[in-house]
Formats: sequence, C-alpha cells, structure tokens
Amino acid sequence: MPYAAVTYRIKPGHQEEIAGLFAHFRRVDTPDLPGDAPGESTGRLLGTAVFIKDDVLVRVIHYEGDFAAVGRHIGAQKGVHLLEEKLQPYLAEERDTSAPESFAAYFKDATMRCIAELTVDTHPAALKE
Repeated sequence: MPYAAVTYRIKPGHQEEIAGLFAHFRRVDTPDLPGDAPGESTGRLLGTAVFIKDDVLVRVIHYEGDFAAVGRHIGAQKGVHLLEEKLQPYLAEERDTSAPESFAAYFKDATMRCIAELTVDTHPAALKE
C-alpha cells in the first residue's frame, strides 16, 4: 500500500493560520475511489497527514490502487475546493485548482518522487516467515 507526498510552497510566517484551516477540513465523502463503471472501484484512501515547516507544507497520502484516481477523487470533493480557496492567500505560487481537472493536474505536478517505502510487510523478519 503506497504513500504519496504532495508539496505546497507557502509564504513563511503563516503556519498557525494554515494549521487552523486544516483543523477544520471536511474529509472526502468516501475513501473509495470510483472507477469508470457504476459500482467499480480503482482504489481506496487509507489515510492522510499534513506537515508544515517554514515555507513548505506536505500532504502525505496512504492509498491503495491508482494514484491518478486519488487526484481525480480528491479534486472532485467540495471540502477540498473550500480549503484550496482559503489556502490561496498563503501560497507562494498561484495555481488553479478550481476545477477537478486542474486540481488533478496540479496534484500530479506537486507530487514528490518517492525514493523508499518501508513497511512491516517488507521488513526482513517478515520475509523469513
């Protein structure tokens, strides 16, 4: 079950205001990622965490399935768009996330390259079993 990290460059000195925005964030309507056909699923959101330091905010996403579907699903959520609007004044770089497609494009471009994923399942002790 992979992880992804999405970065946001923010204006320094606004960490508390940004923390307040995320404290009132409305979660996605369902953790299941819809597929193209009715009732089809392309994955699942397992969890998220948000970190902030100086001029960097990072959203870490734990998921199953297709990561592109994660971006499409999150980009279609009303709560995400409300947060994005409130976050806009604190961002160092302007970006358009008003439509699900533009949000998904930004989401893809802002995703950090994963260089290691270590889980209990890949621990040498677990592999001996």
